[in-house]
Amino acid sequence: MKNLFQRIRTYLALVRFSHTVFAMPFALIGFSLAVAYTDSAFSLKLLILVILCMIFARNAAMGFNRFADEGIDRLNIRTASREIPAGKVKKISAGIFVAVNAVLFVATTYFVNRLTLILSPVALIIILGYSLTKRFTALCHFILGLGLSLAPIGAYISVTGRFDLLPLIYSFIVLTWSGGFDIIYALQDDDFDRENKLHSIPSRLGRKNALLISIIVHIITFSLVLTAGFTGNGGYLFWIGAAAFSGLLVYQHLIVRHDDISKVNLAFGTTNGIASVIFALFVILDLLLLRH
Repeated sequence: MKNLFQRIRTYLALVRFSHTVFAMPFALIGFSLAVAYTDSAFSLKLLILVILCMIFARNAAMGFNRFADEGIDRLNIRTASREIPAGKVKKISAGIFVAVNAVLFVATTYFVNRLTLILSPVALIIILGYSLTKRFTALCHFILGLGLSLAPIGAYISVTGRFDLLPLIYSFIVLTWSGGFDIIYALQDDDFDRENKLHSIPSRLGRKNALLISIIVHIITFSLVLTAGFTGNGGYLFWIGAAAFSGLLVYQHLIVRHDDISKVNLAFGTTNGIASVIFALFVILDLLLLRH
């Protein structure tokens, strides 16, 4: 039993399960939007299915990232201790893990609705394909953002079976927000990426310009948050959450400078994780008040 728990912990570490805090709250926002703004009734079963879809999709995406990047991770001092290069997980085992989670994701969408099932292979192509993009484009950060941005619109479609404007705005919030903070995260590997002909905005343009682009992208995020509030007639709870989210966007840019990236992990993981949870909490509470 002890070995089983240790194995589970190893695979949770492989996919950085704690980082589900980035997209999962926005999936819950998408689900809540559908319940609040349409005639769809709340369904605990459907909510569980949405959460399972998120877990399986993310496991497949992160597992494939580690599988595809095994050789790169082995060369990089910062990532050499990851589970596959460190020998904690065999590469073939990681591949099986990815395949199982991808199948479980598609299978789960079957029990959601027809449109979700039809779109599930497209979602897999995007979230798995991201891991290959750093080999040929510096826009890889925004491919990651695109993958994460499927959370709110995907959850909304799971409930309603259709597209709508407001959840799409939230998807663009996720795309720009996560694309911007991934640029910050990539600052750690700018020299390594240049030496190994990998592509990122920091390796292409340098740290100072990369941070400037990240700021511009996050200004767009802020504009989209305002758009979501006005489009959805957000109440005071929405605007409290929006203010906290926006403040944390500013904070991460204050603690990371081009000549001092020592706080990148604080900005990337902790700050953005807190921002996502707080924003989702206040948006969902605001939607509950709207509903009732």
